[in-house]
Amino acid sequence: MPDARTIFADGILEASVTHGVVRLTLAQAGADGKPLPAGQLVMPLTQLPAFANGLVNLLRQVESKMKEAQGGGGQSPAGNGGGEGSPPNLSGAFRFGS
Repeated sequence: MPDARTIFADGILEASVTHGVVRLTLAQAGADGKPLPAGQLVMPLTQLPAFANGLVNLLRQVESKMKEAQGGGGQSPAGNGGGEGSPPNLSGAFRFGS
């Protein structure tokens, strides 16, 4: 992958479409909890549906794996037994891709 960069993002700060180009300004939570710009994802508008579908499919896979992991007696996947209503610790529970 040429010029591949990793950007951690907590969300999207701003989104726009201009002249057929989508620009998503990614956000990170700052020290005071307010979102700060972390980088910008730019793609042709024609690619947005495939990109969004990819994210939706990933979310479905994560939800499915979480349900599988919680199905074994209510323990969290890592075995730390998070209480009722607490999110499971997914660290090392599953991995996607090659």
